[in-house]
Amino acid sequence: MSNKKSVIIPVLFAFIVMGFGDIVGVITGYAKEQFALSNTVASLVPMAIFVWFLFLSVPTAVLMNKIGRKKMVNISIVLTFLGLIIPLIHFNLATFFIVCILLGIGNSIIQVALNPLLQDAAGAKGSLSSYISAGQVLKALSGASAAFMAQACINMAGSWKYMFPAYALIALIAFIWLRFTAIEETPVESDKSIAQTFVDAFKLLGNRYILYCFLGIFFVVGLDVGMNYVSPGLLAERSDMADPSFGCTVYLICKMIGAFVGAFLLSKMADRTFFKIAIIIVACALAGLFFVRGQWPVLALIGVIGFFSASVFSIIISLGINNLPEKANEISGLMIMGIVGGAIVSLLMGITADSMGSQLGSLVIIAVCVAYLALCAFVLLREKKA
Repeated sequence: MSNKKSVIIPVLFAFIVMGFGDIVGVITGYAKEQFALSNTVASLVPMAIFVWFLFLSVPTAVLMNKIGRKKMVNISIVLTFLGLIIPLIHFNLATFFIVCILLGIGNSIIQVALNPLLQDAAGAKGSLSSYISAGQVLKALSGASAAFMAQACINMAGSWKYMFPAYALIALIAFIWLRFTAIEETPVESDKSIAQTFVDAFKLLGNRYILYCFLGIFFVVGLDVGMNYVSPGLLAERSDMADPSFGCTVYLICKMIGAFVGAFLLSKMADRTFFKIAIIIVACALAGLFFVRGQWPVLALIGVIGFFSASVFSIIISLGINNLPEKANEISGLMIMGIVGGAIVSLLMGITADSMGSQLGSLVIIAVCVAYLALCAFVLLREKKA
């Protein structure tokens, strides 16, 4: 057992690096203020991070088959580390976007590679779900720490930019620890080229049910990234809160708690039933955000959305895979590609916020995401569609 823990713990520690992608809401708020960015330009920050899921998800899976899962995870950590140390060399708007690009590339790779590596480290498949849950907790805590980390760097070093090298140190520890941990990986044989794998994945969109699930992932990630993006702006507009980025922390902590509660409830009720209840509550909370003012009402509704939307991503992936279990690998790759929704939705939010002159424009785009998810819950994903 002690030997098993010595293998699993460094893999779980890498989930902290995976969580660096969730700091997007906090860094967008600080960058917007420091560089005097419009909402449209600020929305390019999450786009620079999440657009890479579209291009790298399937190639990562194919390359991982050839060089191994641990090497793939370590490549992602190295790329993340290189991006995070850039502010120590020079920090302006251009280098900030380079940081975001490298952070996004690293995050898209680690999202594909880390869970399979955890499966190898866990060995016994019966315990895998508990290890994945533990990893997701670490991921959520990593993202939720961003507001505190930024404020600590301002207090101690005079600038929020030092949060990047602080995270770089964590990435370095994760790389070294994992590099010198021996993990017996499950051999994978694949003679498909990247191009052929892309073709096989995209062919699945001809199945209407899979298409609906893919768009569901697109919009649920858009909702998630959108709430991270809009929370500081809403608090800045509607309250006198000293640090509006704390809204991201509230959202991520409530999302983490919601994932645990959701995992328990999903063992007691059907996926679709839970999906319907959750999306109704999310829609009501979002409607409230169009009207409420004041620090605590806004934070409360942000927290409700984070809590009840936390399990929707997992439900949609589960419904898609269960529809065609014999195509689980291709469906998983396709669903991860849907994470690009975080890039596109955030860009649309920035454009509409500028055109309307307030964050109400951002909420309109999030409402579109929630409307599609409600359509999935009550109509599109009711039964299998060929």
